[in-house]
Amino acid sequence: MSQIIKWVRVGLRTRARSSNEPGGVERGEAVQGSAPESRPGFPVAVYALRRHAGLGLLLVVTACAVAACDGAPAPAAEAKNDPVLVAVENIAVVRSQRIEHGPVLSGSLRPEQEAAVRAEVAGAVLQTYAEQGQRVSRGTPLARLEDTALRDAFLSAKSSVATAEQAAVVARRNAERAERLAAAGALAERELEGARWNAMSAESQLADARARLALAEKQLGKTTVRSPITGVVSRREVSGGDVVQPGMPLFTVVDPSRMRLEAAVPAEQLGVLRLGAPVRFTVQGYGTRSFEGRVERISPTADPATRQIALIVSIPNAGGSLVAGLFAEGRVAAEVRAGLAIPHNAVDLTGSTPAVLRIQNGRVERVLVELGIEDELAERVEVRSGLSEGDTILVNGARGVAPGTAVRVQKAAAPVRLER
Repeated sequence: MSQIIKWVRVGLRTRARSSNEPGGVERGEAVQGSAPESRPGFPVAVYALRRHAGLGLLLVVTACAVAACDGAPAPAAEAKNDPVLVAVENIAVVRSQRIEHGPVLSGSLRPEQEAAVRAEVAGAVLQTYAEQGQRVSRGTPLARLEDTALRDAFLSAKSSVATAEQAAVVARRNAERAERLAAAGALAERELEGARWNAMSAESQLADARARLALAEKQLGKTTVRSPITGVVSRREVSGGDVVQPGMPLFTVVDPSRMRLEAAVPAEQLGVLRLGAPVRFTVQGYGTRSFEGRVERISPTADPATRQIALIVSIPNAGGSLVAGLFAEGRVAAEVRAGLAIPHNAVDLTGSTPAVLRIQNGRVERVLVELGIEDELAERVEVRSGLSEGDTILVNGARGVAPGTAVRVQKAAAPVRLER
């Protein structure tokens, strides 16, 4: 640009000298008629400018305008003081909240009482009386097995008892008769002892027959499968016509009125555990709904592989809302207090003292804070000093805003309603 301006100035001076000299027009015409290439070092642009001084003046004005534009300040510099927009999801308001601290645990829910009903005798399943999900009481028949052989054994044992009773009656009478004869001197002592022995033997045989009858009756009763507890049938393993052997599973009955959570915590946190401590947890499939139980048992030994302590949490489930087998995650509330709390992702821990970014009078300022207990499950931490209730702080990606920057919270857009 400076070179073009120089050429324009040279062209204007040359044009002025040509106009002032005598015969300037002819000299000018001579110059115009001569080829620019014949004058070494003289640019073609200058030659054109000598012919058209007005055009040269226009070029000068244009060059000055371009130069002025090059030196003009950038629009971004003027907008440097505009506030930075911060979305509502990147701010948090300091509020007083319930803060809980304690070991985090997880595990599966199991019923407090569960009974696996198995076959105690062999035989074919004649009929089933309960289905999965059906409520049953203690002693309710669940199924009936074939009892032909066992009933025959029962009748035989019952007949043996009757025979043994008659034999025992006869033996007792003979012993009593022998006692009287021996007292009168009409019977030898040897015969008296024999009568007594026969009576005792008959009594022993009667007791044995009665025991066999009781066993046969008990075995016959096992052909009717009954529920050992009051609860709900959670599983039915057999159907009518199946042949079962002793020990085969038939039904599973659970008591859903009480559940238990089997979990484990690190050995380092054993000091804060105590029997009866409240446990709050959520269950997979129930959303954010919270449940509560209490620590019922703590294992006296740690797992040698994981170094964790097993514990059992008892959970009342009178309404039957909880289902066994689901995964639960919660925390033992070893310490509970109310105080100011902020999200984890609002705290800057890179320095020696924790700090947060607070919006004060439309600008960001860095504030040092003192932290208290940490609520791992709710992902928030207690603030003991440095902030007041109602303060607005930056979280998430907004923490990258430099202190002193002017900010403005961007309101959430209103939902768009579609017209039908």
